[in-house]
Amino acid sequence: MTREKKAQTIDILQEAFSKCSISILTDYRGIPTSELTILRRKLQQSGSEYKVVKNTLARFAATRAGQDGLVTSLEGPIAIAFGYGEITTAARVLADYIKGSTTGLSIKGGFLGDRLLTPAEVLSLATLPSRGILLARVLGQMKSPISALVTCLSSPLSGFIRVLQARTKQLEGK
Repeated sequence: MTREKKAQTIDILQEAFSKCSISILTDYRGIPTSELTILRRKLQQSGSEYKVVKNTLARFAATRAGQDGLVTSLEGPIAIAFGYGEITTAARVLADYIKGSTTGLSIKGGFLGDRLLTPAEVLSLATLPSRGILLARVLGQMKSPISALVTCLSSPLSGFIRVLQARTKQLEGK
């Protein structure tokens, strides 16, 4: 690989590290090229990319992007999934692929913001509901005490109104 090509690759990786919301490191040994292509397509459909990278070039790019913690994880054959949208989608696609495949793809770790993730943390991200569902749950929990308070405060007033209505009917009947 020429110097220009290496510099271009480092720039592309640096941009990917800077723009992505999550990066997941995987060990792709033993996976046929056809399976790797299928995985790439699934990740592209979810708004992510999957790149097989040289560790030295990825180290330079990670350092330039300010993700120095990732440098220590770049050992052995590595492919990186860059998630650009919701942080759970790339992890979910990789976890689903691992469950449904007999190949040896394994997650080595990840990077979320400025935090290094273990393989177990990446897999737990895959089980989280989407952001919209989590926000709906939080709003529902915030609304619940207010609704209970309104019901509690309106209950005596409703009872008083029913008593008054019954009394007016009683007086009308006389």
